[in-house]
Amino acid sequence: MSMTDELTSWTWEQKCRKAVESLAQNDFAAIYCNTPEDARQYILSVASDSLSVGFGGSMSITDLGVQQVLSEQGKEILNHSTSGLSREQKMEIMRRQLTCDLFLCGCNALTLSGELVNIDATGNRVAAMFFGPKMVIVLAGRNKLVDGTPQDAVQRVRQWATPPNARRLDFKTPCARTGFCINCNSPDRLCRVTTIIERRPRFTDLRVLVVNADMGL
Repeated sequence: MSMTDELTSWTWEQKCRKAVESLAQNDFAAIYCNTPEDARQYILSVASDSLSVGFGGSMSITDLGVQQVLSEQGKEILNHSTSGLSREQKMEIMRRQLTCDLFLCGCNALTLSGELVNIDATGNRVAAMFFGPKMVIVLAGRNKLVDGTPQDAVQRVRQWATPPNARRLDFKTPCARTGFCINCNSPDRLCRVTTIIERRPRFTDLRVLVVNADMGL
């Protein structure tokens, strides 16, 4: 590792640890992960007692490759992004995710003050984050950190996450063509449900893994 890389990693580690500290003060179970592999091993370890595992459509979670391992262990996999599903099948899976044993999802933005900020088109992901699953694990790469207010975090999502996600999902929005948010009124608009989780919801075992690596969008 070059000196530049070493110092960059050190700087990000301090920011990640600051976010973990703030999350803990906000009553979240927060874990610092030095690498994506650390996050992967943590998820697999806590999933041992889970019979059903829901996936919230996160690229960060997908990149960890945990779904295949959990499936091979005999877990019921609830992934509405599986190819070949009808709309009705997707909706049924999303509803079942609300009562699964373990729900895995990403985070669009995480402030250094320990607030989780997300924007959904349907709302199924954020709904499962709040209440329902026995355990929720949110994965946040260092690129999701925002040194500012929740409103700054919303801007981060709209500028850096929504346009490429719209393109990935083949949504016919202006941002999917231009890469810039114009607060559109498109029928395919993704920015429909904006949530800020300031404190851990009272009855939800919500754990946040903050990873010192760029993960997802």
